[in-house]
Amino acid sequence: MTSLLVLDVVGLTPRLLAHMPRLRAVAAAGFQAELGTVLPAVTCPVQSTFLTGLPPAGHGIVGNGWYFRDLGEVLLWRQHNALVGGEKVWQAARRERPNLTVANVCWWYAMGADVDWTITPRPIYHADGRKEPDCYTWPPELHDEITSTLGAFPLFSYWGPGAGIASSAWICRATQQVMATHDPDLTLAYVPHLDYDLQRYGPSDPRAAAAAAELDTELAPLLDAAEAQGRTVVVLSEYGITDVSRPVDVNRMLRAEGLLQVYTQAGMEYLDPWTSRAFAVADHQVAHVYVADRADVPAVAKLCAALPGVGDVLDEGGKRAHGLDHPRSGELVLLAEPEAWFTYYYWLDDARAPDFARLVEIHRKPGYDPAELFFDPADPGAAKRRAGLALLRKKLGLRYLMSVVGLDHGARAVRGSHGLLPRDPADAPVLLCSDPSAAGERFEATDIKDLLLRLL
Repeated sequence: MTSLLVLDVVGLTPRLLAHMPRLRAVAAAGFQAELGTVLPAVTCPVQSTFLTGLPPAGHGIVGNGWYFRDLGEVLLWRQHNALVGGEKVWQAARRERPNLTVANVCWWYAMGADVDWTITPRPIYHADGRKEPDCYTWPPELHDEITSTLGAFPLFSYWGPGAGIASSAWICRATQQVMATHDPDLTLAYVPHLDYDLQRYGPSDPRAAAAAAELDTELAPLLDAAEAQGRTVVVLSEYGITDVSRPVDVNRMLRAEGLLQVYTQAGMEYLDPWTSRAFAVADHQVAHVYVADRADVPAVAKLCAALPGVGDVLDEGGKRAHGLDHPRSGELVLLAEPEAWFTYYYWLDDARAPDFARLVEIHRKPGYDPAELFFDPADPGAAKRRAGLALLRKKLGLRYLMSVVGLDHGARAVRGSHGLLPRDPADAPVLLCSDPSAAGERFEATDIKDLLLRLL
């Protein structure tokens, strides 16, 4: 029976594939096809569509995070698989192959999934506030099996100013080790490297091509191992990153109009979703706008449509047309103009920003923050010195704050983003497969579950 290695090479496009000969060899042995994506074209919704065959309206993952109405909180980057509705590909496959075994290496919503082996980033949150790199595994003994060979998961190269190839290299080696020692029938691996320099510098910068070539070198041993073991390889990407130059502060506009409310503690302002009439959860080039009173929706839609950088405002009909009509979605969904993206910023004075705004803090910010990829561009030298002092405190076992992220300066430095449906096929997702029998010219993201089932 066929065994599969499914690689989610995030951000892979035909334009970048030109710099990746080892990946091109997968297609040379099999085929290459256009790959449609979903709106929003961001990690969690697209991965969930690949695995369930459903649009966001079906599986419920409407972004990398959303406003949890029952909790009254904006939460991003949750990890429990129970959030994803619909039948997963391995559940469908087990109807025909009850003993099918599955490994998930760093695909999102891994925790609690009914698979045989799981590896996913999970820091240690010490009681005194310190955060240490680590990972969660299932079964528990897999943790020491992997880390004794590869060391701790390199969390600080997975995201933040230090994000780079080390995290993707670790994931590739962990995947290779799981395949060698456990031989799963279906192996899923998420490889994030192309997310970093393409967001920092944009896909037009030479550093984007260099990142692609660097990743291709790291992928080669894993691909060679899969070929030697007789595994079919499927390579997917969720989206293409395109050049941007303009951050759009939708929450600041809503606040200026008296719709967004904050509360203050220790001189710092915090978003108050309970009392706000409208606020946005920014997610790259898409933003869900939550409106407490539906009577306010037309007025809020008009305000948002007039904001420079907003390309479209989806109401109920627009959400339905894009497969986003789910209770977790905002009453409105904003799409940025192609060269723009949405910040989560809601304060009007940087002196009153919350302390987490200057940290790499993906769980406390009520929206996505690509400025975390930079040492503060206003003074990167000072930011690096603060980082060095924080690392010293960390080594001494003291509490520390890695206060290195710029605010408006950081936002203006961002040169790449995603989330919209692609306009140019060269910047769209791509599918590669080593098995020519499954060839097609184009697959939609909703087709991937069935493709994987056919291959299995």
